[in-house]
Amino acid sequence: MQTPTIGFIYPDHAAEDDFPRAAELLGARLQVAHIYGTDLHAVPELLDLGSPGKLRQGAELLAPHRPSAVVWACTSGSFVYGPDGAREQVRGLSEAAGVPASSTSFAFVNAARALGISSVAVCASYPDDVARLFVDFLAAEGIRVLSMSSAGIDTAAEVGTLTDEQVLKLAVANDHPDAQALLIPDTAMHTVAVLPELETTLGKPVLTANQVTIWEGIRLAGHPPRQAPISPGLGTLFSERLIDVGD
Repeated sequence: MQTPTIGFIYPDHAAEDDFPRAAELLGARLQVAHIYGTDLHAVPELLDLGSPGKLRQGAELLAPHRPSAVVWACTSGSFVYGPDGAREQVRGLSEAAGVPASSTSFAFVNAARALGISSVAVCASYPDDVARLFVDFLAAEGIRVLSMSSAGIDTAAEVGTLTDEQVLKLAVANDHPDAQALLIPDTAMHTVAVLPELETTLGKPVLTANQVTIWEGIRLAGHPPRQAPISPGLGTLFSERLIDVGD
């Protein structure tokens, strides 16, 4: 049976090399298409970045690869719409792509549910006002945020320059002892290479934006957690047979 292709619409350029790294670990076919806009972490710009027209463009770029599922690989460009708006966003993307679709924001929710996690700490790279919208999104989906930190980084390009050591320091400094997991919600941040160290250091699951986005795509492509590829190098989310959260 041929391995299905999973499509990802990624904004601009920052940490998209996390995808081929994960593809190698999983033996998966992960196809990334880029759309462009300002990479500023500000609400008006994020609403434009995740607009129907831009996502249709991404779906068109992926169409020649015949993906089995498509994921909008942007957290802030999805949760900024709020839960209802984000659902409409992925509904429109699914219609444009002709296959099941999701976004990184819902990927975080589904990954937490699959792990049985209901209380988290959030270590965000965004400015405070944007980070709080992610907290609101999670709360609306039944996930309790025990603590939230915002690094106040204005652009995705700057986030993409953070080293593994800097990411690890951010995570350690902004965990909460009572949180069941730490969430790091920016697809512009390189995290795939450092996931094992993050979880070993914190002693708990760590969910990062590119990690959950890839997991969500695999799930949508027809691989429920009990049958999905396993790779300990991608953290707890990819190292256990998990609860099937359905669609």
